[in-house]
Amino acid sequence: MRLKELQPVEGSRRPAKRVGRGIASGSGKTCDRGHRGQGQRSGEGKRFGFEGGQTPLFRRLPKIHNFDSVKRRDWVALNIGCLNKLPAGTEVTPESLVEHKVLDKVSESLRILGNGELSVKLTIKAHHFSQGAIDKIQQAGGSYEVIQPERQIRGRIPVGK
Repeated sequence: MRLKELQPVEGSRRPAKRVGRGIASGSGKTCDRGHRGQGQRSGEGKRFGFEGGQTPLFRRLPKIHNFDSVKRRDWVALNIGCLNKLPAGTEVTPESLVEHKVLDKVSESLRILGNGELSVKLTIKAHHFSQGAIDKIQQAGGSYEVIQPERQIRGRIPVGK
């Protein structure tokens, strides 16, 4: 197949409508714009949300106040193959990964994925493990532990502290 042989799929393209080509064409004289009015004039254009003079939807609805956006959790993914550089018997935590320069900073959402092979026996503590990562950790003779992130209550001061 050559570049010049490429064509759009049959039926996906339509020829442009030829207007103003006489009465017999079916779209002559007014060119299918109708008689008089805003739509018939050149430079026709109605702004987004215009409803013909009726109060538009964005002005009819009351504004929504005090709406907090949904909290997202940004996961830091780490493949199991990256942990081979650590010494055997190490307890792997987000803090120890920063010390060994595997991660740049401590994360509240560390996810261990199963890409790569693990040849070192490790005790790994993270916030989430994929099933493939669990299988490879156990196959290497190591263990894993799911840790929970510290809960943060926004805008409230704990009583009694």
